[in-house]
Amino acid sequence: MTDQIQASHILLMYDGSLRSTATRSQDDAKQKITDLKAEIDGGTEFGEAAKQHSDCPSSAQGGDLGSFGRGMMVPEFEEAAFALDVGAITDVVETDFGYHLIMRTA
Repeated sequence: MTDQIQASHILLMYDGSLRSTATRSQDDAKQKITDLKAEIDGGTEFGEAAKQHSDCPSSAQGGDLGSFGRGMMVPEFEEAAFALDVGAITDVVETDFGYHLIMRTA
């Protein structure tokens, strides 16, 4: 079992999500992240989508979160990220922070 992985993500927060300053509704955030997933599946580059759309400060680095181990992320995020093969992207993952797309990079 891998103890450390690297991943990038796109986070869309909504009004009421943890630490959010977003004003979009939860439904709007879910629709937008679902649309982004379709765009990425259609060929849009993940890092570029993160730079343009992610609400996380990591967006400046194309969503790159660097290396992290188990217990460092919220459980839903960790479970999804560690289950990925390198280069794979999750479906929409919901956490208290909002909606994520996660790509394992190493």
